[in-house]
Amino acid sequence: MSSAKRFVDLGSSMTIVTTLLLFVAAVFSRGFTHELMLETAVFLVSIKLILMSAKSALATSSLEGSLQEIRSAVARVEASMKAVGGPASATLGDSGRSEAAV
Repeated sequence: MSSAKRFVDLGSSMTIVTTLLLFVAAVFSRGFTHELMLETAVFLVSIKLILMSAKSALATSSLEGSLQEIRSAVARVEASMKAVGGPASATLGDSGRSEAAV
């Protein structure tokens, strides 16, 4: 539950609760009519958007972790190249080759 709670913020929770309350109020005030189908659709779309937002936040967090691993790997490679005496400060040009090799 803590991972879901971490990505569903206060605004999303308030939207879910408000939409659910309006949906329940529509059931009691109008009964089971055609308008209830519209209320149900609005409720489901709200929930779907919030779940997609939470999934996007989870994917972003995962990508940030992967990016951090790549950065630390690059730093380790640069440090080992500097220790060996290789061209640690060589940058990559547009062609993807090292400018020091050109």
